[in-house]
Amino acid sequence: MSNRRVIVLGLLGLSATTLPGCMTKPLQPVRADGTYCYAYGRAYRQLLTCTTDPIPPSTVEAEAKQFQADPSALTVYVIRRRWNDSDRAVPLVVDDRAPVTTVPRSFVRLRLRPGTHQLSVTWDSRLAGLRVSGGAGDVQYVELNGMQWAWRTDYWFEQVADDDGQVQAARSKLIADVVVLR
Repeated sequence: MSNRRVIVLGLLGLSATTLPGCMTKPLQPVRADGTYCYAYGRAYRQLLTCTTDPIPPSTVEAEAKQFQADPSALTVYVIRRRWNDSDRAVPLVVDDRAPVTTVPRSFVRLRLRPGTHQLSVTWDSRLAGLRVSGGAGDVQYVELNGMQWAWRTDYWFEQVADDDGQVQAARSKLIADVVVLR
């Protein structure tokens, strides 16, 4: 094999191992009003999908990403990180309480009283839901999956393994820390 061919193959191999890191979008900074936006589209014409309420401070996010159990609550991480998720803001409702607006590449930490709880989302007059049950000190990971087709968008919940949930949440932005212990 000629030296030129070796050099070209070496450069191709090097670029194949370094380019995937460039393809991961960095998380956006928090806006001045405290809200967070997910940016999508071309770099020269980005569009934003934003939360409606301010997000928790970075200290709360750092504490949430330690994935520690709360001894008095059922902790549920709802993660929205599917590769082909739509660009919509989707309201997450827990037990018919006020909704939390979710955006792609984000997660919500819920600390709930032990027992059974209903998670639900609505979009385009459609509904998806999941019941979660657990005791004090339990930690669960739920993925809010979204898939955008040319003709419609679908959402559904799926429980995920602890280690997979932790990896996904660690790569996402905490947009809400909800405590419901009553």
